[in-house]
Amino acid sequence: MTYAAAPLYTDVADGPEGGEAVWLNASDDVRLRAGIWPSQGAARGTVLLFPGRTEYVEKYGRTARELGQNGYATLVMDWRGQGLADRIHPDALAGHVDRFTDYQRDVAAAVDLARAKGLPEPYFLIAHSMGGCIGLRALHEGLPVSACVFTGPMWGIHISAPVRPAAWVLGWGSGKLGLGGTYAPGTKPEAYVIAEPFEDNQLTTSPEMFHHLQKQIGRYPELALGGPSLTWLHEALKECRALSRMPSPDVPCLTFVGSNERIVDVPRIHDRMKRWPNGRLEVVDGGEHEVLMEINTLRADVIAQTCAHFAAHSEPATDHGAPLARQA
Repeated sequence: MTYAAAPLYTDVADGPEGGEAVWLNASDDVRLRAGIWPSQGAARGTVLLFPGRTEYVEKYGRTARELGQNGYATLVMDWRGQGLADRIHPDALAGHVDRFTDYQRDVAAAVDLARAKGLPEPYFLIAHSMGGCIGLRALHEGLPVSACVFTGPMWGIHISAPVRPAAWVLGWGSGKLGLGGTYAPGTKPEAYVIAEPFEDNQLTTSPEMFHHLQKQIGRYPELALGGPSLTWLHEALKECRALSRMPSPDVPCLTFVGSNERIVDVPRIHDRMKRWPNGRLEVVDGGEHEVLMEINTLRADVIAQTCAHFAAHSEPATDHGAPLARQA
């Protein structure tokens, strides 16, 4: 199979040499974008990197560089509705998905791409935030990885207890009233790193990294995404609830969460990892939501532990569940 070349903004990605981006289509013909960076030296496998909501290929150039130095190729997705992938809603700045399980179509397309490109096996998973929700579902559906790492996984959304019932009702009711594309309360069309100051931001304690992300969006505003739609919120809450009722997959797992995490539901992370027999939870002292975008010392430790985890579980993947869904 051949894949058409897509833009890769190397001037802001800061990834390793030899990277490329390609267009690919999900089974429902939504056009997606994937970025691929090779390993440096002897290949030890390929990391399938599942980004969070609002994110895009170039954001993980530095992570790909660090993984490449440890022998791992990296494949990063632009999920439907973000990055340079097809935007699902007429308001291109609204983070929107019709059904949360539609992301599994994107996962299937990514695995097909990795195989078509002959990326080195075994495969591993790094999944951040919303990507952690997508990744957990994908593991249940047979994602062929030997080990997984989650960072600030969205296995629940941080909503105060008094407001949570209203969030459910608002998300459900908006769809019935044809208002599902409306921004969730408290969110706006602007990208977070553009709309909010560095001081007390919820992503990173690194001013250099925060300004790096601002530079990416400032130079290429087509990568930007604002707040989630009410439909996205309702679909995300439903998916998190469904996943919470499922057992942990039989895949070696390492999960990181910042000690100052304020975006996802931390108790849900602790609960999940207590129920993951071959899993370990690491709390990153002083870290915010994006531990892979943190100050150098924190990020280096996360990368080192991640690569050690992959090296310890480098046997070929076994069948962890049903065949990966193509969702025709």
